[in-house]
Formats: sequence, C-alpha cells, structure tokens
Amino acid sequence: MNCRHGILLLDKDEGLTSNAALQRAKRLMGSKKAGHTGTLDPFATGLLVLLFGEATKVSDYILNADKRYLATLRLGVETRTGDREGEVVQRREVNLGDAEIAAALAAFRGDIQQIPPMHSAIKQGGKPLYVLARQGVEVERAPRSVRIHRLEMLSRSGSDLVLDIHCSKGTYIRSLAQDLGRALGCGAHIVQLRRLETGPFAIDSALTLAQLEASLATGDCPLQPMDLALSTLPAVHLSENSAYYLQRGQGVVVAHAPPPGRIRLYGPHSEFLGLGEVMDDGKVAPRRLMGVN
Repeated sequence: MNCRHGILLLDKDEGLTSNAALQRAKRLMGSKKAGHTGTLDPFATGLLVLLFGEATKVSDYILNADKRYLATLRLGVETRTGDREGEVVQRREVNLGDAEIAAALAAFRGDIQQIPPMHSAIKQGGKPLYVLARQGVEVERAPRSVRIHRLEMLSRSGSDLVLDIHCSKGTYIRSLAQDLGRALGCGAHIVQLRRLETGPFAIDSALTLAQLEASLATGDCPLQPMDLALSTLPAVHLSENSAYYLQRGQGVVVAHAPPPGRIRLYGPHSEFLGLGEVMDDGKVAPRRLMGVN
C-alpha cells in the first residue's frame, strides 16, 4: 500500500498529550498531513487512531465510533477534575459491598445523561471549557445523551474498582466516575485509564512510539488501509468504465447496487476510490474520493 496514506494505530504513552503523540508520529513518518480521532488525557494510555494523508477524509467515521476502556476507579475520594490529577475536594469512608456496587453500575447502563466536565475541550463562548476551568471559572453546561453498552466490574481491591466500559462517542469517563461515586454516596475518581478499542480498531494491533520508530527503521509500512474505518458500509466495485466517469464527478449505474445510502467505492482492480452514495434512483454518485497517487 501507499505508505503516505492510511491509518496508524498508536498505543499512547502515559504523560503525553494526544497532540504531542501525533506530532512525534508525524515526524517519524515524515508526513505533513495527519490528524487524530478523539483525544486521550495525558495520564491515560492506549489506542489513539491517527490518520495520514488522504485517510483524514474518513475521520468522521472514527470520531463517531463507539469506544471501549479499561478504567480503575478509586472510591471515597472525589477530585475537581474527576481524575487523579485534580485537586481533592472530598473524602469519605467506603463501606460498600459488591452487591451495592453492582446495583449502582446497572443504573448507568443504557442511555444516560451526562454533564460534560469543566476540564474538557468543549467550547463555550469561543473558549474551551478547560481554559475557563484553569482560570477558576465554572459555567453551566447542558447535559448530553450518551449510551453505555457495557459497564462491568472486572475486579476490586479495597476501594479500587477495575471496570470494563464500552460506550458511545462523547462519553466522558471522568464524569461517569464522578456520577457513579455520587450515586454510591462516597465519591470517586479515575486513577488509571486505558483505551482498548475505537470502532473496528483494537489495542492489540497498536504500536508504541518506540515500536513505530523501530518498524520504520526496518522499512516496514505501519499504516493500515484507510477503508478499514468504513467497514460497516456496503462495498460497491466498479468497472473500469464506471470508475472513469465516477471519478470525474458523474453518477453511474451499477448492477445490483445496495439500497440508498453511503457506500465504499472500489475500482476495477479492487483499489479503494473513496465514499459514494446510492441515490433513490439507483445511481451511484461520488461523495468523497481519495486522491491517492
């Protein structure tokens, strides 16, 4: 594959911002065009999906994907930020049995409302909330709907709980920890957080920055095909003639086209062409084509 365009699965190290990890990966790859799809806090580790070259055109499909995390919560201590880096605002004794914790977890599964934390990148009045928070300013935030597909306690050691969390886009794990701690009456915050999955991508296939550097030194291409981000969309393979006209902006007729909606487009040699759409009249129209050469 062309090693200037594709998806890099990075296992982000603790202590790095997502942007710092992206910039290091860009330097190693010698790339000018790249982006990440969903930040991880500096104290968090795990899967950061980076897009290089033309793969940046599929970013929305990864940003909107479900996520899965391994989170360690500490009961009895609430911090201002909901994680271990924040100022402690309350301490309480923890006298809870596993059954009480299991009942509280059950209440957070499914569709729930979350108030975004002040220490987040959401903008209000043109400023990210975390900038206001650093200035000691707190503003009212509207609740948001998110979905928790899975929320299970894997283990418990005293006041520390290890949770497996599978959730929709936009879920704040720090807010989930705070809300859970308040529901239990003792407070809680995140002490460790690791992202395991983003959409179809898993941490098992990710490289650390050190592994990326070593891989590049051997001449290997660490990028995965960009169309993997679109694996939930139907695929349409075009003839040489149809591909010619479609790449020039024209709709084409395709035999046995799927129902109306977005699709993945492939050329006569199974090369990925980009995003298309099946229209109501059955024609296939281009929507976002890849300029890979």
